[in-house]
Amino acid sequence: MLTSQDLLFKTLADPTRRAIFEHLCREGEQTVGALTLHAGVSQPVVSKHLGILKQAGLVRDRHEGRQTHCSAQLGALAPLLDWTREMAGFWENRFDDLEDLLKRMDQ
Repeated sequence: MLTSQDLLFKTLADPTRRAIFEHLCREGEQTVGALTLHAGVSQPVVSKHLGILKQAGLVRDRHEGRQTHCSAQLGALAPLLDWTREMAGFWENRFDDLEDLLKRMDQ
């Protein structure tokens, strides 16, 4: 069973998917057509990636007439931010321990 962190890492591991998500983060809501023009891949490929991003909670879509508008859901990144903070604290402690050891060795 995938954790929320695992699902996010797996989803964002694909460079095309990550680029689509980053584009939505930077540019705001976009139609699937606009995303397709920017992505450099076919519309079915973009739609497939959007579906995976949507399953992971990273993208929300809304329909307006014949167009689908997509937007990034930044709150979905919370598990990755938590993990990053945890790992940063872990490594800071390790580096502090290493620094203490090196100081003791110099004495």
